Amino acid sequence: MAERTITLERDGAVAAIVLANPPLNLFTDTAFDELLACIEQVEGSSARAVVWRSTGDIFTGGVDVNAFQRVLDAGPGQVDRSAAPLIEAVRRLEALEIPSLALVHDLCLTAGLEVALGCDLIWAEESSRFGLVEAVLGLTPGAGGTQRMAERAGPARAREFVFTGGLYDASTLERWGVVNRVVEDGTVHEKGLRFAQRLAAGPTRAHAATKRIVRAYREGGVDGADEVTPTQFAELFATEDLRNGVASFISEGPGKATFEGR
Repeated sequence: MAERTITLERDGAVAAIVLANPPLNLFTDTAFDELLACIEQVEGSSARAVVWRSTGDIFTGGVDVNAFQRVLDAGPGQVDRSAAPLIEAVRRLEALEIPSLALVHDLCLTAGLEVALGCDLIWAEESSRFGLVEAVLGLTPGAGGTQRMAERAGPARAREFVFTGGLYDASTLERWGVVNRVVEDGTVHEKGLRFAQRLAAGPTRAHAATKRIVRAYREGGVDGADEVTPTQFAELFATEDLRNGVASFISEGPGKATFEGR
């Protein structure tokens, strides 16, 4: 039985989905099934934040092109079966009720970037380079990268990014609104995990409400978000975290509350 290339680790309240397939951290035929299995483990667990990261010198070289050849050899039916898990895994990652953070270093291509785009936030090191380079094979991204790039950077930027199949640096994608924060080389794991721990120690139920409101905005604009905000806001008054947060603010001042995610 082949060793898994994507596994789940825990560091306190933070779950880390880790890609480890040296030296290039390529996505294999089973990578998205492995990713989905990790996400299923996170769902309903006690994790209060999740990180997407990889080991080794590069983040990922993308999909192993040999996997495409095997699909071509197998025929059209195999294409349908191979494509099915791609969007599902990214959508399930987006739907998690807890904050998610991608921690990118060096080169981040195709599938690995598409998963990162499914996270709430992306942090990257200064020398990182990003690309949806499927056009060099005659393909378009299959795991939702095009539309998620359009959501963050706008349709024109997304078309440029995918049409050219080029590599873009972290500072450019930060300027485009794709990357949230650029940090010094060699620091993204340490700084990103520290930030993830901070998110995990926050008001988890409130974070989930924020994600639902943003999702409603994505689907229905400001009007759609306005429709769900009153309910999301009101439901938080039944949480222990809000009670503790208000009591702490009154007695100790701002920023002293501790939250349990309940």
